Amino acid sequence: MLIPTAEPFFFPGNQTGCLLVHGFTGTPKEMRLLGEHLASTGYTVLGVRLFAHATKPEDMLRARWQDWLAGVEDGWHLLRGITEKIFVIGLSMGGALSLVFASRFPVAGVIAMATPHHLPNDPRVPCIRLISMVKKYIPKDPPRWSDMEAYREHISYQVEPTRALIEVRDLLKEMRVALPKVTAPTLLIYSKNDPTITPDEKHMEMISAGLGSRIKQTLWIEQSGHVLTRDRQRQTVFEAVNHFIKEIDRL
Repeated sequence: MLIPTAEPFFFPGNQTGCLLVHGFTGTPKEMRLLGEHLASTGYTVLGVRLFAHATKPEDMLRARWQDWLAGVEDGWHLLRGITEKIFVIGLSMGGALSLVFASRFPVAGVIAMATPHHLPNDPRVPCIRLISMVKKYIPKDPPRWSDMEAYREHISYQVEPTRALIEVRDLLKEMRVALPKVTAPTLLIYSKNDPTITPDEKHMEMISAGLGSRIKQTLWIEQSGHVLTRDRQRQTVFEAVNHFIKEIDRL
């Protein structure tokens, strides 16, 4: 059973499709406001639900990163039947999935927000497989949001399944290999106040350097945490995404 208000969403529009991909342990809800904004400008928008998300954390124990990528592919095929071009837009792990997908399928552009290049520098990371054998879940770090009202409405699992973290690690490895094959125009958006994908670890710089795209744009914001699509500067993010799509549409 899906968590209420965390369902996938679809907004019909014109011949430009926007495929929205949420992050690890998150739900389509974290992308919905962006989807509504893009739909209001006329685009056709689909927000997918990744496998084992928006249900219960136990479901994540049997998830593989290929399952999540298949969810993106399913969404692309749905939009492909009703649009002429598709932009793939992902948050955090959803951004990594979007980049891997863009290395394999024809897309008009990619927008990756708060996307990791690698797992955070944490002493537990090298031992994550061993940890997963004795501990199914680890608690999340305390949230750091600028807009606490938005945080209270946010829906995600309150723990991180350790077995699924192995899949995130492997997905990021796949993404790093795939980056040179991403030739579609790409926009990267990050926050300097993100406690998860921190600026000092150079995630944006390393992803940008690895891309095969001729058109690469970047944007830093400062007044949001990790969930850029819901936090205080979400409108800045929405406008940047919309501007990028319009700019590439004109090429």
